[in-house]
Amino acid sequence: MAAIDDLKTLLAQDISQLDELADLLGKEKTLLGNSDLRQLEALTQEKNRLLGAIRERAKQKIRTLVQMGYRPENGEPSRFIRSAGLIDVTELWQQADSKLKTCQTLNQTNGRVISHLQKRLSRLTDIFRGATGQQKLYGARGEQTSVSSSTVLASA
Repeated sequence: MAAIDDLKTLLAQDISQLDELADLLGKEKTLLGNSDLRQLEALTQEKNRLLGAIRERAKQKIRTLVQMGYRPENGEPSRFIRSAGLIDVTELWQQADSKLKTCQTLNQTNGRVISHLQKRLSRLTDIFRGATGQQKLYGARGEQTSVSSSTVLASA
């Protein structure tokens, strides 16, 4: 029973910190719109601290599940928890999973905002360098690459 209580405690901590992370990701989106680098740096440090704690707890949860009889090669931990009939743990697991998916969606949105800002900065840099007339090609991951060509009409 101690392992079940440990797992419940770890999941409750995950839920709490995933809520914190979702709030931070919302603030990050606002700060990205305002281009406030100092606050973004502080927020990124806090976000990294939360992510480190969540990752460490993920390892602890797996160790706890292994103590309860879970075998990692048998598939997803959620399936093991459901098959063990631990209803309250299953509900906590699903809550944590739902909050994790919300954080992933928010993080992807912020990633798109950052990508857009990087492209805009790249275009502005090209304008300052006077390289706007060059053709651009897109790579496999969507990055732009300038292509320059010259035609030699005659040489002496």
